[in-house]
Amino acid sequence: MTSMDQERWQRVKSRLRVELGDDVFTSWFARMELEAIENGGVRLSVPTRFLRNWIQSHYSERVLSNWQSEEPAITRLELSVRSAAIRPLAIKPKPPEAPLPQRAAHDTAQNGAGLRGSVPFMSVHEALSGSPLDPRLAFETFIVGRSNTLAHAAAKQVATTRHGDALMFNPLYVHAGVGLGKTHLLQAITWAGNGSDRKLLYLTAERFMYGFVSALRSQTTLAFKEAVRAIDVLIIDDMQFLQGRSTQAEFCHTLNTLIDAGRQVVIASDRPPADLESLDDRVRSRLAGGLVVEIGSLGEELRLEILKSRVAAACSHHPGFEVPAPVLAFIAKSVTHNGRDLEGAVNRLLAHNKLTGQPVTLEMAEREMRDLIRPAEPKRVRIEDIQRVVARQYNVSRADLLSSRRTANVVRPRQVAMYLAKILTLRSLPEIGRRFGGRDHTTVLHAVRKIEALAGNDSAFAEEIEALKRQLQD
Repeated sequence: MTSMDQERWQRVKSRLRVELGDDVFTSWFARMELEAIENGGVRLSVPTRFLRNWIQSHYSERVLSNWQSEEPAITRLELSVRSAAIRPLAIKPKPPEAPLPQRAAHDTAQNGAGLRGSVPFMSVHEALSGSPLDPRLAFETFIVGRSNTLAHAAAKQVATTRHGDALMFNPLYVHAGVGLGKTHLLQAITWAGNGSDRKLLYLTAERFMYGFVSALRSQTTLAFKEAVRAIDVLIIDDMQFLQGRSTQAEFCHTLNTLIDAGRQVVIASDRPPADLESLDDRVRSRLAGGLVVEIGSLGEELRLEILKSRVAAACSHHPGFEVPAPVLAFIAKSVTHNGRDLEGAVNRLLAHNKLTGQPVTLEMAEREMRDLIRPAEPKRVRIEDIQRVVARQYNVSRADLLSSRRTANVVRPRQVAMYLAKILTLRSLPEIGRRFGGRDHTTVLHAVRKIEALAGNDSAFAEEIEALKRQLQD
């Protein structure tokens, strides 16, 4: 690695600091180091698995785009965990001659090889000190529009409930795609509750998982459980990352204990409870038993309001920074993916203005936003939608598709629905089988092959399948 590579890395970090602000940069990027640049890729490292996963989930595209500004030939980003991540953070591990309890070793194995040896030891206090909060993610900075009105109202209701008040809904489950505001709402609830008469705890699912595994390894599980179950409002983000049978079982017990005791639980994920196929059925059922709210995609009007808010916030720290109305309108119309892209767009304009001294113009914005203007994502098709559309097409009920009936007027529609579930969703064969009345994955595979063969020999039937695909994807 050359000195020129290090100079590029310093410029990339400077760009990130300007775009994200000192607080966010210090929290997530201060300990990131450049390892190598080779074969069109750049390899960076961080000291913990938690940091790596968080950056991969929330900032990887931004880091890559900044590298590409320095070196267009770079096409991929790799994040690794430095070996220092296995050093104890708070308490010393037990001496080698004191073996881990059998349950701890079992849980570590169930959580996968990725956790074994990479989970840092944490005290109960460290594990439950909460995940980092961004001071910008408060209710005052959340822009409300048609797609997020219900989620915002539900979050505000949770935040304003006082100790001893009856809970309107429990748990509150918010799901949305990346960058649509679910983390903003969860952190806003936490900020609003600070200083109140309730104990609030905001954790990512990974932080909960690491804390529990560390408690198993350090033989402090009882203290961990008691601490979590004493919380008045437990807020869990990125629920889709919760892994491991023992960890999930503990989370389920915690969820039941808190809800039964009248304590509030708030959860966010990138998918509805029914689609969390890695979770136990009991957990999914309990999550679906509260209020489940989806945050939809951002409309153009809402995107414009978000941009105006971000520009106003930037102006408060950088007087003289101005973005003409036509530029805002162009970005709102063109950058449609999510709110993080909108924030990144404003930060690029700010960086260009401050680093070059040139005013923001429409021509400059068109040039700087090229990689943020993405093709629209295909509609996310759900298995429930497939079952509903196929049942209507073949004049059967959804219950028929899930039943054990073997009559010809039910078997063929069921096979069609299974086939469409396989090609239009990312669900595995076992998951599809489970969603069709608990069938085995071999039944799904047989259905897929059967429909493929029929479509290959019958053009009318093939056109019928294509028409169903178009109906589901439009």
